[in-house]
Amino acid sequence: MENTMKANNQTKDMSRNRNYTTRKLVSMAMLVAISVVLVYAVHIPFPPAPFLEYDPADIPILIGAFAFGPVAGVVLTVIASVIQGITVSAAGTWIGIVMHIFATGCCVIVAGNIYRRNKTKKTALIALVAGALTQTVAMVFMNLLLTPLFMGEPLETVIGMLLPVIIPFNLLKAGINCIVTFFLYKSISHVIKG
Repeated sequence: MENTMKANNQTKDMSRNRNYTTRKLVSMAMLVAISVVLVYAVHIPFPPAPFLEYDPADIPILIGAFAFGPVAGVVLTVIASVIQGITVSAAGTWIGIVMHIFATGCCVIVAGNIYRRNKTKKTALIALVAGALTQTVAMVFMNLLLTPLFMGEPLETVIGMLLPVIIPFNLLKAGINCIVTFFLYKSISHVIKG
């Protein structure tokens, strides 16, 4: 009798875990799809440098990092970046994919790790501010490294663009996405996590 009850409990636990895994995968796929649609639907040029465009694609990725942890956030980042890079942003070449993975990946690792330790509004705010600042710093280094190597711009030109263009653009983009995530996450987290 006792063995039968243990077996039943183990079967229920396995079924629950399977259901959770399936729901998590479906939710993550949905977040990637929303991210790609957002890149397609919303891209606003940055006035000082119209070749840079704001898009809200990182919002679903940040929500995924809060819901499922920083590793899931990085997985979402990589999948969404590759899909966006070969479909919606195909003109951006592989450099755009690498920069997106690095920038958003840095943000979700920092924000996701801070938030998972203490899931409060205050911690979420701290996590998102830290994530946005990390993303901005990451993009300074990526632009200094990749832009001269692969886009043919002299390093002096990139350095000259840091304060008037690169830093403000990345602060603005990451800041808007983090603010929207802060206000959206709690209201939709129960739908994502089930």
